[in-house]
Amino acid sequence: MAIVNRAEGRAYLTPLVAFLLLFLGFPSLVNLIYSVSTVSFESLRSPSLSGLGNYAAVLADREFWQAVSFSMRFGVVTALAECLIGLFLAVFLAPLIARRSFLMAPLMLPLMVAPAMIGLMYRLVLHEFAGPVPYYLFSWFGDSPAFLDINNAFRTLVVVETLQWTPFAFLLFYMAYVAIPLDVREAASLDGAPWYKVLWWIELPLMLPTLVIALFIRFIDGFRVFDNVYALTGSGAGGSTTSLSIYIYQAFFKEGAIGKAVAASVVLFVASLAVLYGLNWLAGRRRT
Repeated sequence: MAIVNRAEGRAYLTPLVAFLLLFLGFPSLVNLIYSVSTVSFESLRSPSLSGLGNYAAVLADREFWQAVSFSMRFGVVTALAECLIGLFLAVFLAPLIARRSFLMAPLMLPLMVAPAMIGLMYRLVLHEFAGPVPYYLFSWFGDSPAFLDINNAFRTLVVVETLQWTPFAFLLFYMAYVAIPLDVREAASLDGAPWYKVLWWIELPLMLPTLVIALFIRFIDGFRVFDNVYALTGSGAGGSTTSLSIYIYQAFFKEGAIGKAVAASVVLFVASLAVLYGLNWLAGRRRT
């Protein structure tokens, strides 16, 4: 019986393994070859191996580390902002949404817009010379900040990203909040616990797995951001808003340095994998 079950398990796993090998394994192997080769668009079918020179060039490139710094800061700040605001909205809007569930639809509207369209929209709205926001600020207060210059671009991008993706965190936290058993809250209420102690000692610990998952997802998404940043500010003055994804894009399409771009993407993949394994290790230690 055990042999039959094992054979059935292999039969069920075979399509999945074949799919992964075909659509993930083969491109990954080709990218690894390109990352250690001298290759151009003319020689994609016949790259010449050149060793680890592309990796050395990436790790020695100051612009690469500047992009890493931007992506790291952007990912951390946006993930924290989105999760904190989303948690606040989930907790304090839960009674209202329970009575008027139709309010959930307009709260989710920012998620329906493509990030590139969000970037283009805010680029028009915040444009220093033609945007309505700087125009009215200058008309009313006699001055207006340059939202997209080197001093304010990072803060502007963080606000735009937070406005679009906070509903995602809010949705996760709201579902986790309403899933808390009612008898737990009633027991705390009978014991005379005030609402803030119920929130801190009972509700937040029960929501902790969802909080960690949302924070991790939003950090990964912010770390690899491309479309809305590229549409809003591009690489920025002096590369001030160049994320890792934009760095790889520019190396690949603008410089034609395919080997260098692929090597940078491999470094990004390995770093992300290391972070993921580290988080899994910490989660395993927490369970034990």
